Amino acid sequence: MTQLALVIDLNVCVGCHACVTSCKEWNTSGQAGYLSDDNPYGADPTGCFFNRVQTFEVGEYPKTQTVHFPKSCLHCEDPPCVPVCPTGASHKRAEDGIVLVDYDKCIGCKYCSWACPYGARELDEHQKVMKKCTLCVDRIYDQSLPPDRRKPACVLACPTNARLFGDVHDPDSEVSLAIREEGGYQLMPEWGTNPANHYLPRRRTEMRIREEELVRADNPLKVDGKLPKPRLSEPSLDDVTSW
Repeated sequence: MTQLALVIDLNVCVGCHACVTSCKEWNTSGQAGYLSDDNPYGADPTGCFFNRVQTFEVGEYPKTQTVHFPKSCLHCEDPPCVPVCPTGASHKRAEDGIVLVDYDKCIGCKYCSWACPYGARELDEHQKVMKKCTLCVDRIYDQSLPPDRRKPACVLACPTNARLFGDVHDPDSEVSLAIREEGGYQLMPEWGTNPANHYLPRRRTEMRIREEELVRADNPLKVDGKLPKPRLSEPSLDDVTSW
């Protein structure tokens, strides 16, 4: 059986969010849209996204590294979101393994989001239905597009080619070769969902830091006496800034 999926190389992802914005753009205007946003630039924004990039730091100072971790629906081979759906809106396609939501059947009960261990389901606050990554199903089968463009929007937009797309059940596919040759792994396999999406691990780069580099240098403007001088009633730059 065909199982379409993404393989994401964490070693080359730079956290640019091109995958996030391209996904939002394509799906908002496609069959899956729209993806609503409320007060996007306010203090309490809400929005519906199929793909998000989480950024965090690993290691201990001074040898720390930043990891950018894109995450979306993993199109599990045994998706826990499907059997809990009371209306059958969540379903897994037999022909390509893509997990989808039928908006006409969805009642927004959120059972699927509670069942998903990866937090990949989101409620569209306007349409009151659950939404998720579709692997751009309306694009990858579009015969009006050239064959090399029949890929998810996030894959086409990635400037570092950190995202691969293909059939993970085909041993000769690009994604299967990457998984085998570069140690691809599934996210949280202990849940038994058998996620189709895989990640290629970061290859740690050894950092050589000299001891003198850990001493915080003073601000050269302060040394040269060229700091701007505030009024006596105002706090100085040194009072409000950590050099």
